[in-house]
Amino acid sequence: MSRILCVIPARMQSTRLPQKPMALIGDKPLILHTYEAAKKCAAIDELVVATDHSEIADLISQAGGEAIMTPSSLKTGSDRVAFVAESKDCDVVINLQGDEPFIKAEVLADLTAPFAHEPELLMSTVASPLNWEEDYNNPDLVKAICDQQGYALYFSRSPIPYLRYDADKSQLPVYKHMGLYAFRKSFLLKYTKLNQTPLEGAEALEQLRALENGVRIKVIVSEHRSVEVNTPAELEEARAYWKQLNNQ
Repeated sequence: MSRILCVIPARMQSTRLPQKPMALIGDKPLILHTYEAAKKCAAIDELVVATDHSEIADLISQAGGEAIMTPSSLKTGSDRVAFVAESKDCDVVINLQGDEPFIKAEVLADLTAPFAHEPELLMSTVASPLNWEEDYNNPDLVKAICDQQGYALYFSRSPIPYLRYDADKSQLPVYKHMGLYAFRKSFLLKYTKLNQTPLEGAEALEQLRALENGVRIKVIVSEHRSVEVNTPAELEEARAYWKQLNNQ
């Protein structure tokens, strides 16, 4: 059995939503919602918050969790995850962004399940059915397009595929991507040392670095709703969803 580590990278400063991890949803900060949601997943052997800010670390410690301070020089969430994973006894590493307050335990378990029976698998991610009316032309929502074996062909902010002719959209293997990843530890440590690739830079999508280096990414399709918090508007949506869940 693989030992699974889940790391939640949480950076205090955000261009679109300053101090995002500490933004309240109900009576708890966003990062604490994400941490407590991940804690419910029985498939995870160890859970750590990787942060560059003592306020976040103190919050997690007070909640009985483990927080590790990472250098502020690290540029990406994956870099912070790798920094933590390097010193941990694990085989598979989940990169769960701190802005996923409603992540389901089943999704995290499904994300890591293929590693147990696909020995060559290096990386997996999650996607959900695409809302063609709302998502297809929205550059803030990343589209994932897959092959017939469920591996990613490409990720893009652009509307893909281009619909030159009428098509049965329900049959097209294109999904709304969710910024959630699992890696074999050995690959993660190599991945974060690779140079940024041209398509990664153009789209500002880190996962393209793996595809451009010939690494296959397994895409797990989930029906569960994802409410990522990146903007003030999405924060209000998350607060409304929390009230709905709690009958308030």
